[in-house]
Amino acid sequence: MGRGKLRIYLGAAPGVGKTYAMLSEAHRRVERGADCVVAFVEHHDRPRTEVMLHGLEQIPRRELVHRDAAFTEMDVDAVLERAPAVALVDELAHTNVPGSRNTKRWQDVEELLAAGIDVVSTVNIQHLESLGDVVESITGVRQRETLPDEVVRRADQIELVDMSPQALRRRMAHGNIYKPDKVDAALSNYFRPGNLTALRELALLWVADRVDEYLQQYRGEHGIRSTWQARERIVVGLTGGPEGRTLIRRAARLAEKGAGGEVLAVYIARSDGLTSASPKELAVQRTLAEDLGGTFHHVVGDDIPSALLEFARGVNASQIVLGSSRRKAWQYVFGPGVGATVARESGPDLDVHIVTHDEAGKGRGLPVARGARLGRSRIIAGWLTGVVGPAVLALLLINADADLGLANDMLLFLTLTVAAALLGGLLPALASAAFGSLLLNYFFTPPLHRLTVSDPKNIVAIVIFVGVAISVASVVDLAARRTHQAARLRAESEILSFLAGSVLRGETSLDALLERVRETFGMESVALLERAGDVDPWTCAGSVGPRPPTLPEAAHVDMPVGDHTALALSGRVLPAEDRRVLAAFAAQAVVVLDRKRLQQEADQARTLAEGNRIRTALLAAVSHDLRTPLAAIKAAVSSLRSDDVAWSEEDEAELLEGIEAGADRLDHLVGNLLDMSRLQTGTVTPLIREIDLDEVVPMALGGVPEHSVELEIPETLPMVAVDPGLLERSVANLVENAVKYSPEDERVLVAASTLGDRVEVRVVDRGRGVPDEAKDRIFAPFQRYGDAPRGAGVGLGLAVARGFAEAMGGTLNAEDTPGGGLTMVLTLRVGSARPKAPDAAEPVQEEAVQEEAVQEEALQAERVQEEPVQPERQAS
Repeated sequence: MGRGKLRIYLGAAPGVGKTYAMLSEAHRRVERGADCVVAFVEHHDRPRTEVMLHGLEQIPRRELVHRDAAFTEMDVDAVLERAPAVALVDELAHTNVPGSRNTKRWQDVEELLAAGIDVVSTVNIQHLESLGDVVESITGVRQRETLPDEVVRRADQIELVDMSPQALRRRMAHGNIYKPDKVDAALSNYFRPGNLTALRELALLWVADRVDEYLQQYRGEHGIRSTWQARERIVVGLTGGPEGRTLIRRAARLAEKGAGGEVLAVYIARSDGLTSASPKELAVQRTLAEDLGGTFHHVVGDDIPSALLEFARGVNASQIVLGSSRRKAWQYVFGPGVGATVARESGPDLDVHIVTHDEAGKGRGLPVARGARLGRSRIIAGWLTGVVGPAVLALLLINADADLGLANDMLLFLTLTVAAALLGGLLPALASAAFGSLLLNYFFTPPLHRLTVSDPKNIVAIVIFVGVAISVASVVDLAARRTHQAARLRAESEILSFLAGSVLRGETSLDALLERVRETFGMESVALLERAGDVDPWTCAGSVGPRPPTLPEAAHVDMPVGDHTALALSGRVLPAEDRRVLAAFAAQAVVVLDRKRLQQEADQARTLAEGNRIRTALLAAVSHDLRTPLAAIKAAVSSLRSDDVAWSEEDEAELLEGIEAGADRLDHLVGNLLDMSRLQTGTVTPLIREIDLDEVVPMALGGVPEHSVELEIPETLPMVAVDPGLLERSVANLVENAVKYSPEDERVLVAASTLGDRVEVRVVDRGRGVPDEAKDRIFAPFQRYGDAPRGAGVGLGLAVARGFAEAMGGTLNAEDTPGGGLTMVLTLRVGSARPKAPDAAEPVQEEAVQEEAVQEEALQAERVQEEPVQPERQAS
């Protein structure tokens, strides 16, 4: 049985008509004879949507009871047993009731698809997980119901249900989405025109990207090479020079003129050695392109115009941006240049922009990374000058009427020999000297047209000509080679300097280093391979580029590092002189890999050490602090059960009071231990709401003796945004700690005041105080300062209090009390407003975002209460 197909109706906001469109499609399929059923559709009391359910077979829902409330969810087993051809499943991002088969509805849909059932579903753009922060910045509301983008991207069909903001607001005003009593609040909050326009743009752009993926896939499958200008894609051709930044910025401005424009910066490297551009400059241009929203690509190709056009047509680009040539005027004799060639061969489907810049016409300078070898074109030009040039010169001199004399003829031939040396090196110059001497002897030295010389002076002249030609050619060739060697060493030193700088800066990204290797040597892919032993298989520790090599012997270049590590490169074979720089990169890659693993081991060791410290302290606490109240309870119970002592009513009451006190103390110690474990594992999730301090702080004083605390909570204080349960626990721990260390005749002061957009709660005691160097240490777990009695607890009260405070977005710090003692300062956030009426705008806004029925809102409230930290304070 094959996998089912998934079709998704994607909307920009609630109410655009996703469910209506899905049901309309269901009716069309049923009319065509398809076996289509409703697995789960929520009409939200919208009359027109509810009418569309008539005539469709509906699978009964599964009823679940959660916290004494009944809820219904899709019955996956019933749908699988019914096995329809098509199932309608609404609200793909929905979170199921606890106790359901799966946590999320999209997981239910995956089971249906795996069973071969086609599914039609709906989702809003704000439900996509990657857009959560963007949607929150637009609407001010954090979306709770989300699903991974990949779930939607894997859909076989995605249809956008679009509606203009004005039309959606009219539909809202007519009561087609929410009940009339909620319309005004929704229109003035979530359904503002600006919000809807921004969400609509998000949906359009997301679907456009998906359509672009389909288009690329289709073009690849059908081998289409011509450009389809469905979207503006601008390719920027880079040479590695400083003008590249200007070109990238210009291309970004062109892309901004059309919606959805895309910039692709591409550098094309030759395949005969190190790339001719500075790696540092390429890194700067890569960063600039990515900062402007574009992408950077590295392509290898000897024919730069052809490679650039091939890349542009491969990505379906519509425009190419190139810079004005940096060549000087006389250099155009060697060809029209890249810009002119690309413009000539681009055809009607590609627009080419030639952008002026400050570097135009200043020359390219030295070939930074061509090494000591001369290029193939220069060698060919040298041989042509050295061999063809003398023959052409001899023909010109023979046919010329003027007799220049043997000395001038020799100077002309010597000029060609020097030119051959400049272009092609020593061998073309030697060939030019030998060939030129033969021509001089045959055509211009008496007796003519014979390879003999009658005058001894002419013999000396020809010998001198050959010697001078060879000497000049040698000097010129040596100078040219030294120049290229210096340029190469300069390129290598720049690369090694950058590599050393990355070590000093502590850059530890293996992928970034491998990408640097790929760019520097113009490779297609690079991989760092390793194995445990000589006979063990190779594994890939890191790679960049398409189809990286999996074995050293399968790569074009293999650079071993030690016995069991190798850097493998695919793309071309490197010359021997490039391997020196590659060896430095390979050694650095191994260092980066080792550093990464050492860091991971250090983190694990640190975690184990911290856990061991916590366990040691916990064992110490259990061995004494928990056993002490247990011993007292055991003694009291044993005394009460004793048959040989007749206890009076007063004695029994005292023993029972001791048992109760010991149980309360045990409950307090265990509560702090549990709270600390939640903080250590990060499972504390505060339920923030606005509340008055005078509703919470008095409840936190139940664990201390009466008349030991003085309260100063003004009624004019603003409301604070806190979790009442966490705040009560924090204040209770602070007060108990203060009472414990305060003199018996001094009362602890709990006061609150406003400071800007914060409210400060101060717990002031008159005890011995704490030195400045120990003020932070007292908040560490299992720490008790000074001569605290062994029965004073396990040292978790302040740690739990600070952890809860920070979980609520507040702070907790210790200060000295003027006149002696310690003051704990708990800083809390001020609420945005007073409590709102039940029909205020905010609940409607939440409802609009969630697009849930009243039943779903109740479910959300029930789920929130399941968080691991309960709001009620544990007994002290």
